[in-house]
Amino acid sequence: MLAFATRQKRILVTSDTGRCRHFGDFLEANGQCAGVFLVKQRAPMADVIGTLVLVWAASDADEWRNRIVEIPQP
Repeated sequence: MLAFATRQKRILVTSDTGRCRHFGDFLEANGQCAGVFLVKQRAPMADVIGTLVLVWAASDADEWRNRIVEIPQP
């Protein structure tokens, strides 16, 4: 999924914490990653959607490149 998202220049939104374990290896092997937003499974959906809309409206995708960020922030 990380490779696919990076090729498509899309930030990966996932609740799969297994992706976190592979993020560093993927970044080291490929030199870049489009970024990952990690969502806790029990996070209120309204908060997740609100955060994604805010990110989309107020930032550029390049700001999230090579980063893994938990949303919404605890």
